[in-house]
Amino acid sequence: MNTEGLQEILGRVADGIWGPMAYLVLGLGVAFTIATKGVQFRRIPDMLRQLREENEGEGGLSSFQALVLALGSRVGVGSIAGVATAIGGGGPGALLWMVITGLVGCTVGYAEATLAQTFKRQVTDEDRIKANEDIGGMPYYIKHGLKLPKVGALVAVLGLVGYGLVFPGFQVSTIAASSKLAFGLPNWLPATIVTVLIALVIFGGTRRIVKVTETLVPVLAIGYLLLALAVIGVNIANVPAAVALIVKSAFGLEPMLAGIVGAAIAWGVRRAVFASANGLGEATFAAAAARTSHPGKQGLVQTFSIYIDVLLICMATGLMMVVSGKYNVSDGSGGYLINNVPGVPVGPNWVQESIDTLSHGWGAGFVAVAVFLFGFTCLIVYFYVANSNLLYLLDGKQGSMPKLMLKFGTLTIVFFGSIVNAQLVWAIGDIGLGLIAWVNLACLVFLFPMVYRICRDYERQRKQGLDPTFDPKALGIDGADFWERTGRPAERV
Repeated sequence: MNTEGLQEILGRVADGIWGPMAYLVLGLGVAFTIATKGVQFRRIPDMLRQLREENEGEGGLSSFQALVLALGSRVGVGSIAGVATAIGGGGPGALLWMVITGLVGCTVGYAEATLAQTFKRQVTDEDRIKANEDIGGMPYYIKHGLKLPKVGALVAVLGLVGYGLVFPGFQVSTIAASSKLAFGLPNWLPATIVTVLIALVIFGGTRRIVKVTETLVPVLAIGYLLLALAVIGVNIANVPAAVALIVKSAFGLEPMLAGIVGAAIAWGVRRAVFASANGLGEATFAAAAARTSHPGKQGLVQTFSIYIDVLLICMATGLMMVVSGKYNVSDGSGGYLINNVPGVPVGPNWVQESIDTLSHGWGAGFVAVAVFLFGFTCLIVYFYVANSNLLYLLDGKQGSMPKLMLKFGTLTIVFFGSIVNAQLVWAIGDIGLGLIAWVNLACLVFLFPMVYRICRDYERQRKQGLDPTFDPKALGIDGADFWERTGRPAERV
């Protein structure tokens, strides 16, 4: 079988995995939203308040550090290429469905982060920030929350292989392709640069990973948003018509796009899930690392990170393309319903064309630099996730040789990811990530009552004017060893 045939088969498998899964995330989001009485809307002031708090006690990360660590993987290449793909397949209306899915589905991220905090552990390791650094994530709440250690180990193995040895490939392949288009660089050159930079970070331990991420992510996000606003500002006269087009086409009210309303929903939901990582468990490892007084606090912080990614970064990208008219819409049969940029393939190139309306010739270079930096931060966080899964498999013990093998394995795939077939790597990555997500989502269904109890406990204490603290025994939760050792009385705020 040739590469194209294998790629087509893997693509169909990936579609079969992701299609129904995206709607499961949306359904779970609706259920969590109802059960928590819209916690993602009611507790926005608490989200902002929590970001200003320092970490509780010694060890662990602050809520802000955990936020930017999660954003490092959420705000990536998918926030550029993924949004363009949604518009190309579902029209501008897909953007509204991305917003709806982000607003409702973010409670799935809330649930993941809350559970990650609940069942986290402490680890003693020379590579970690402090001897008592907090660590946790999907495998931990599957093992200690559902009492399914074998399933937790399966997820950890998939996460270790995926984030350490597979997923970095499609980030660096996108970086190489973008650099070649903008500057004519051979693939090996950006791959070498990224490999060296990643080595400098990951061999510096978690302290350096967190430091680089909390420095880069805010600068990247703010810089990208400012440029997007500049593009929108130059095309300000088109904004009312663009917003009307997005809303009307989302519900099949735009005659030209009425026939693809189903595609608008499907692409919007799927891209929102992929961009936000809701249900994928990717941000659970960062969430567990924060030191706070109640799991519900970190659930709210991670909800806010989804707002930043989907409602700000992704929507700025989408609106930039729509107001400038730099997009196409496929008819699903090889033709186009809208063909504004003939011959320009879907992806970062549309963002490039949009930026060129601000200043001709800027687009290619800016997009290449943005893809490089966003991809670089993603790669850093991917290693952090892979290392966290490895520590789970090592039962939190020191393991210098396994960790050294992981570092060199990651560097190898980062370098060679630029020269392998990009579409094939994406298809394999989609399948691996989808399998992890299905296991995680099934576990979240069974852990639904526990999330509800934790959320209700947080709400009860806030209504009493207290700074919520967590006592797992009072809620009938077993296996939350960290909290049983470190719990403290609630304080009035």
